[in-house]
Amino acid sequence: MATDEAVNEMDEVSKAPVEGALESIDQIELEEWYDSLEDVLHRYGPEKTQQLLVHLRERAYHRGVMMPFSATTPYKNTIPVSDQPRYPGNIDIERRIKSFIRWNAMAMVVRANKKTEKHGAVGGHISTFASSATLYEVAYNHFFHGRSADHTGDMVYFQGHASPGMYSRAFLEGRLTESHLENFRQEVPRGTGLSSYPHPWLMEDFWQFPTVSMGLGPICSIYHARFLRYMQNRGLLDTSKSKVWAFLGDGEIDEPESLGAITLASRENLDNLVWVVNCNLQRLDGPVRGNGKIIQELEGAFRGAGWNCIKVIWGSEWDPLFERDYNGKLVKRMGEIVDGQYQKYSVSEGDYIRNHFFGTDPELMELVDHLSDETLEKMRRGGHDPEKVYAAYKAATDHKGAPTVILAKTIKGYGLGEAGEGRNVAHNTKKMNLEELKQFRQRFSIPIAEDLVEKMPFYKPEEGSEEMAYLRARRDQLGGHIPSRKVTSERLDVPSLDDKLFARQLRGTEGKGEASTTSAFGAIIQGLMRHKSIGDRIVPIIPDEARTFGMESMFSSFGIYSSKGQLYEPVDRINGSLIYYKEAKDGQVLEEGINEAGAMSSFVAAGTAYSNLGMNMIPFYIYYSMFGFQRVGDLIWLAADSRVKGFLVGGTSGRTTLNGEGLQHEDGHSQLIATTVPPLVAYDPAYAYELSTIIQDGLKRMYADGEEIFYYLSVYNESYDQPAMPEGDHVIKGILKGMYKFKSTDSGEGQQHRPQLFGSGTILNEVVRAQQILKEKYGIGCDVWSVTSYSELCRDSMDAERWNLLHPTETPKKSFLMEQLAGNHGPYIAASDNVRLVPDQLRQWIPGKYTVLGTDGFGRSETRTVLRRHFEIDAECTTYATLQALAEYGSFDKQKLPGILKDLGIDADKVNPRTA
Repeated sequence: MATDEAVNEMDEVSKAPVEGALESIDQIELEEWYDSLEDVLHRYGPEKTQQLLVHLRERAYHRGVMMPFSATTPYKNTIPVSDQPRYPGNIDIERRIKSFIRWNAMAMVVRANKKTEKHGAVGGHISTFASSATLYEVAYNHFFHGRSADHTGDMVYFQGHASPGMYSRAFLEGRLTESHLENFRQEVPRGTGLSSYPHPWLMEDFWQFPTVSMGLGPICSIYHARFLRYMQNRGLLDTSKSKVWAFLGDGEIDEPESLGAITLASRENLDNLVWVVNCNLQRLDGPVRGNGKIIQELEGAFRGAGWNCIKVIWGSEWDPLFERDYNGKLVKRMGEIVDGQYQKYSVSEGDYIRNHFFGTDPELMELVDHLSDETLEKMRRGGHDPEKVYAAYKAATDHKGAPTVILAKTIKGYGLGEAGEGRNVAHNTKKMNLEELKQFRQRFSIPIAEDLVEKMPFYKPEEGSEEMAYLRARRDQLGGHIPSRKVTSERLDVPSLDDKLFARQLRGTEGKGEASTTSAFGAIIQGLMRHKSIGDRIVPIIPDEARTFGMESMFSSFGIYSSKGQLYEPVDRINGSLIYYKEAKDGQVLEEGINEAGAMSSFVAAGTAYSNLGMNMIPFYIYYSMFGFQRVGDLIWLAADSRVKGFLVGGTSGRTTLNGEGLQHEDGHSQLIATTVPPLVAYDPAYAYELSTIIQDGLKRMYADGEEIFYYLSVYNESYDQPAMPEGDHVIKGILKGMYKFKSTDSGEGQQHRPQLFGSGTILNEVVRAQQILKEKYGIGCDVWSVTSYSELCRDSMDAERWNLLHPTETPKKSFLMEQLAGNHGPYIAASDNVRLVPDQLRQWIPGKYTVLGTDGFGRSETRTVLRRHFEIDAECTTYATLQALAEYGSFDKQKLPGILKDLGIDADKVNPRTA
């Protein structure tokens, strides 16, 4: 029980004078000002009063009075009771349905942990959904619109830790069975259980958006809302009815990605975007802002960024108190208390709340003298009051011209009692004792017999009950279930490899000048954008590097998307120039600025349109390769989980090919990281004809055959003669499988072993030059292989090895790599502009000595020639590595090697590039 001592323990913030108190103005005169304000408000209403105050502020400014800036409003609900709309649903039935969902969500997590505790409990989270159940249920019953024939549907980014609540609702809807709930977080074999969080890869008919990597849901939701406008403004699809909803935790806001793009949402006037921040004041370890106020902090940030901000702080039980708060002392007191103390109130008894919160002022005590301690304990936060939540949602969906954020105050673990309600341990709560279960059952009126409570049976009302009828009627009226991932059956007419847009790349450039694979890519994508069958589906995404890639002609040819069109005359449109910076409302290019995270979010939105909008879109995201996996690897993982389709293109690839830029820019490891992403198909082509073949096949696999994969392509900015595609059926197959024999020289007289040289990307040219040196200077013939994908060769080899391991009595399968190298005993030498681990993936299957050369170590500024010698991957180093390997075979005199080092100009004592 509270004592007088407890009242005296108020923190210093509580005792501080009100900010901005008018101590130097006579109180009577101040009252006259207040009366004048009340008179204007009474005669002219809030809107005219607002205009008057703005005018007075401007007048004061012109008179030299600097007005203090405040981005926040008092700590109360944004929508007053007088503006609160009538609740359209049956609150009693909705409360019962919500209670059943609460129970099943709790039981699912607790039962799963009890079932698996002998083998290491599977975990789970109860408290997040417990705090946000009302936020979700009001939306389910009145706002979330499913995709239908005349509606592209709402996109809902669910807070990841609240997933048990969505499963529980889907159980009532008949979408999931009791068996599914029993196997929460027990997903083997596939399809029998439920994933821990929203994962489309694991539940491909259910979840749409992965959200549990904190911060990624928020930024993706912004770019998704913008992509809906892109589709609308380009005339591709009517998305005008769709809203994007994102449910976030207040602790999640600390992730830089959460707030990093909020100005784009206001700049683009994305009034189709609604964020709901569940402000339960707690993160995993403790308060989000124990010594501050997270709602006020976020209000300032969002209002400053141009968002419509709605605070839902207090439930209806507080309304009579606000009505009697004539002098504003209640609101003042609410503004003084920090979040850590509010958290304390949520677990305290009524007498503590009365004495500590209200007891600082006799007038405040008088406000609640008619209320019992028990009533004070039960006065709800706004996020638990469906009428307050509905009013906020209605205002948000009606608002025009700006995105809306709703800051809803809740209590973490609401309803869990001693098991975690409002406590620092709430996030990790996954067990409840019998007494806690009984209290939960009683608090939410769950119709389960007391003797069954300990078994925690799942509860579902009888078919035909008013709860089930209401539940189904609401979702039927709103277009169906959410979440629901519906893959389109549409198949695109993909141009063949014989189409002129690809064919011109197959012919090469010899005799016509030099070209890079980056410039070849630019020609291919522009050809695709002009193609009559799929041109309008291409979505080029560039983060402010089009000129680097030589692709700036796309701007004037296809336009840069801008929701506002172009309100200025571009500086580079001079004397009728046909190439200039053209922005257009129906522009096709998404020019994202220096913003890889935003560009990747656009890639995900476009690449999942086939499942979220029912329409295939083909994103090509080209970027500085170093700023792909290294910078936005988490978003690439999210893209894979989302079952995205499209092409990631690492421009300016290669640690030595991008010369001059230095350590932070020179990439030699993206191909390695790409191997870790299961549905990502990665290639490192050397020539334009390889690139064309890969892109054409990728388009076919994703958009004609319907495979749910995506691609990573390394392209380079080094120009050289692009050869024509060699003849032979093995070439196309080899390009796609990962390797093919590119060039051979005759073996020398008496040559016992024939080296096999592997080259990738631009370094294939160095390998070919090494082949020439070996033949011309040392009389050694060898085969050069173009290895377009070490990762594809590795995956194929692993698949064959696994099959053979598990089928010991059947004829062994041979991998494509083994088929190609059959009869060759090496030695094998691999050189690329990547770290050695990329080619090293194949080591266990190479039938001979395998020497790998690569670019391990930091890049630096220099010429390509110097860099390739520094990293020991040039033709001379490849030649020496080959001779050294032959010496180990006994096919070359080892005593000659020191002289050959000198002959090739290789410094044996130079610095090790790995540590240089």
